[in-house]
Amino acid sequence: MAREDPLVGFHFAVEIQGVVKGYFTECSGLGSEHEVIEHKVVNEKGKEIVLKIPGRMKWENIVLKRGITSNMDIWNWRKKVEDGDVDGNRHDGSIIMYDQKLSEVARWNFEKAWPVKVT
Repeated sequence: MAREDPLVGFHFAVEIQGVVKGYFTECSGLGSEHEVIEHKVVNEKGKEIVLKIPGRMKWENIVLKRGITSNMDIWNWRKKVEDGDVDGNRHDGSIIMYDQKLSEVARWNFEKAWPVKVT
């Protein structure tokens, strides 16, 4: 049986509207969670039951660290948001993870994103 090396998530790219804008060594914030709504009801025997149902979905902020780019596109995108044009600068895109051979091994898509912070 061939040995499988664990994926080393060392190479990440951010792709905005189909164009790679930069490469990063760290990526976090790809998770989501639902708020939990507790709904108390009384069953036919008079016993109180607490039902937990999913509420609003919340997404984490995607954080990319230690990046390199060949242009100022990400900085310019952030500047437009700083200048107040958030709605006009929401873009769809993807975070792409590559293995050690630079083959794509995972892709997380996002919609209507805007840069919260660039440092």
